[in-house]
Amino acid sequence: MIRRVTQIFGEAVAFLDRSRKLGWTDLALAAGLGGTIYGLIRLAQEWTGALRPTVNIDLSIGALPGYALLSLSRGLAAYALSLLFTLAYGYWAARDRVAERVLIPTLDILQSIPVLGFMPGLVLGLVAAFPRSNVGLELASVIMIFTGQAWNMTFSFYHSLKSIPRDLTEVATLNRFHWWQRFRWVELPFSAIGLVWNSMMSMAGGWFFLMVSEAFVLGDKDFRLPGLGSYMSVAVAAGDGRATLAAVVAMALMIVALDQLLWRPIVVWAQKFRVEESGQTEPMESWFLDFLKRSQVLPWVGRLMRRAVSAVAPARPATRPERTPARRPRAFAGALSLALFTLLLALLAWGAFGLLGLLRQVPLGAWGSVGLAATLTLCRVLLATAIGTLWTLPAGLAIGLSPRLSRVLQPVVQVVASFPAPMLFPAVVAMLTAAGVGLGFGSILLMLLGTQWYILFNVIAGATAIPADLREAARIYRVGTLQRFRELYLPAVFPYLVTGWVTAAGGAWNASIVSEYMSFRGQVLSTTGLGARISMAAAGGEFTVLAAAITFMAAMVALFNRLVWRRLHGIAEERFSLTR
Repeated sequence: MIRRVTQIFGEAVAFLDRSRKLGWTDLALAAGLGGTIYGLIRLAQEWTGALRPTVNIDLSIGALPGYALLSLSRGLAAYALSLLFTLAYGYWAARDRVAERVLIPTLDILQSIPVLGFMPGLVLGLVAAFPRSNVGLELASVIMIFTGQAWNMTFSFYHSLKSIPRDLTEVATLNRFHWWQRFRWVELPFSAIGLVWNSMMSMAGGWFFLMVSEAFVLGDKDFRLPGLGSYMSVAVAAGDGRATLAAVVAMALMIVALDQLLWRPIVVWAQKFRVEESGQTEPMESWFLDFLKRSQVLPWVGRLMRRAVSAVAPARPATRPERTPARRPRAFAGALSLALFTLLLALLAWGAFGLLGLLRQVPLGAWGSVGLAATLTLCRVLLATAIGTLWTLPAGLAIGLSPRLSRVLQPVVQVVASFPAPMLFPAVVAMLTAAGVGLGFGSILLMLLGTQWYILFNVIAGATAIPADLREAARIYRVGTLQRFRELYLPAVFPYLVTGWVTAAGGAWNASIVSEYMSFRGQVLSTTGLGARISMAAAGGEFTVLAAAITFMAAMVALFNRLVWRRLHGIAEERFSLTR
């Protein structure tokens, strides 16, 4: 160990000798590190500051960079929490068959509950737990964004673990990998590409409810936090077009920067985990990743960290005895899974008992109005999904089948899809009002703005995965365009299209709470629907009506998933899967 520590110090001295040769890349990284430290100090001051009864949002342009930093920090913190949840929950559900029967239906119900369903109790509880600082309110905002990110990532990781090729698992078994080696070298790399793309979609889902999570009002209590979401909310309520436009521009710049500096390098890096090359692929590039490869500091830091870890925790010997006691770790893992499963069942039973106590207070007549509102919202959700399919199916096929269009348009679509649609709602509502269209039909368009991208991304992925030999055969035999679409393209992308429908419909249900009820130029616009009922109940502090509406929404979504989407998934797997 002393020799390894000496080697570490020797490398540090050698690096200092070469530091005079550092280029612009390392200087830029040093400046970025300084900015990050300043941002963390600013965040610490915001989190530990005294809890304020109300927050005055500054609508000046100069306040936008600070607000953008706060919103970005909450989004990244929520993503880190979502990633940890995804790895733990998805792995547990995929590896424990008994717990899987409860974990997956529970996850399906959780994703159908809108943000406002979690928010009242969570905000009040965390604020009460931290009455003298902003910690509780900041944690509540992060968790609210988390509820818009985690479910899609978890489903992706779970399905990836369930679909690992048998030859990979057999190799891991023959090499006697324990659970950590199997997770690190087989399961996580195999699921990396799907997890990265769903992470970008989940990040977009978190931005969608940014205005709700940062500008939450419950009855006469104001739980507003400084950020881009609250800035936009105040600007829209005040009818300040200049501030609204500035917020839209700031949000767009932040999303473009995040895409170029974070997501694009990760997407390019993740391509090394591709298992197969079915279909025509185009090599991806990232200028920022190429920029980082020119650094002299990052490789040295990586080597230093690896040596430091090996110095503290030396590697195990290469040869291990044949009779390794494997039963003890397996028994411990089984006991831990059983304990967590029992705890989960207890929490679900406790929550169901408390929910029943609230639902018993709901008048019988209120259930009829909630059912009517749910039916109208269901019609809007299905219409938004159908309208989105009309243009995303041909557009997705065109982008996915053309390497040139994919290279040019895919980054553009990715950035546009990440933009929170509620920030565009005021402009859309103004145009609808000028055209004489009410919110009853206008809410369909508002839902469409935030949900159509799920269909588009999945169609692009399906078109990209069409085997090149099938496309070549269609070209050689001179199959017509319409026949090619009907007999090759549509069957090939149908499984991906069904996935897009499921995620788009779920997004539309959640979007109903901001598309059926909104504040515009000092007036409250609403229409009959389940989303409007939830928003009005949350704003008025009517917890019994809120519980009834959320329960009805979760039950309807779960029932529709079982009766419609699951059957379509079965048809897609049995009749249109290219792997069968």
